[in-house]
Amino acid sequence: MRTADFAPLYRSTVGFDHLFRLIDTLASDGETANGFPPYNIERTDENAYRITMAVAGFGEGDLEIEVKEGSLVVRGRKAGDTDKREFLHRGIAERSFERRFQLADHVEVDGADLRDGLLHIKLKRNLPERLKPRQIAINADGTPTQIEAAA
Repeated sequence: MRTADFAPLYRSTVGFDHLFRLIDTLASDGETANGFPPYNIERTDENAYRITMAVAGFGEGDLEIEVKEGSLVVRGRKAGDTDKREFLHRGIAERSFERRFQLADHVEVDGADLRDGLLHIKLKRNLPERLKPRQIAINADGTPTQIEAAA
């Protein structure tokens, strides 16, 4: 169910349509109600992030990470039990899952590793030079010149 009408904003803004689509996608996304697998998102540096997912019971061959069109998709698929085991209690979820994360512009996956049942996905924001802040000196004759690029 859509809770906001963006039609008036479409008439008065240019270039924000991707933002409105993202909000619509997140609002209608049913998987957010499903909390499996649990995950953390943390900022590790000014331009670095890490997503940590609890994927107990999944090995490297059971997990797939894909980046496509600004979206990070993590899938886990367990092969069916070939042996017939009798569980007295089954508390470890081994069901297949798909978790999606929308990435901001210029955020790229920098790597992933699996340790102790936790999948760590490293993300890094790489701003192009043209988007980084810079100082412009004002000359007496009125011609602007670039004097220093901020790191």
